[in-house]
Amino acid sequence: MPQIFDTVIEGALTLEDYLICTAVAFVCGIIVTFAASYKSKLTKSFAMSLVMLAPIIETVILMVNGNIGTGIAVAGAFSLVRFRSVAGRAREITLIFLVMTAGLACAAGYVAIAILFSIILCVALIILARLPLRSERELELRITIPETLNFSEAFEDLFSQYTKRHELASVKTSNMGSLYKLLYKIELKDGGTSKEFIDQLRCRNGNLEITLANTSERNEEL
Repeated sequence: MPQIFDTVIEGALTLEDYLICTAVAFVCGIIVTFAASYKSKLTKSFAMSLVMLAPIIETVILMVNGNIGTGIAVAGAFSLVRFRSVAGRAREITLIFLVMTAGLACAAGYVAIAILFSIILCVALIILARLPLRSERELELRITIPETLNFSEAFEDLFSQYTKRHELASVKTSNMGSLYKLLYKIELKDGGTSKEFIDQLRCRNGNLEITLANTSERNEEL
């Protein structure tokens, strides 16, 4: 009786072996997609890509196995895809590597390892999604002030009252230097209301523009 972690491909590849590996690769892609959608929003195209990527990688590796010419051609094709794609966020690239690893395991015939690996990593992904990490609580505060206002001390008492922490990320001049646009990374205190905080800021900056929004994810690009 074969061990559960033995490869299902013994000798020449048969139709049955290929169908088993491809089916397991699909299952791994579906598992990863459902785990990735937990407490996160996935676009339909990205979800479809995660499901399809594992069997694609599995089939490509089976084709390349032992064929140097095909391997070089596939490497060139993947290079073109890489240079025609934009940089993704760290989480998206991690998910892509996850399904690629599952596809590689299926291509080697280790279908039990592929499923076990996908389940373990997806459980870890769900656990991490439930943790209240700092990025989920961090907000971007943009304040426009007149050039006559000393921004280094103008809002310190309000930050102490309404935020757990704050950091001045950037300062930009506007309107021929008559205005400053400040960008803060802040974390509001529990129980504090953002409306009260913004109202207090408006009294300090002369009722100029103020924006409070979730932290941009562009810094997570790889």
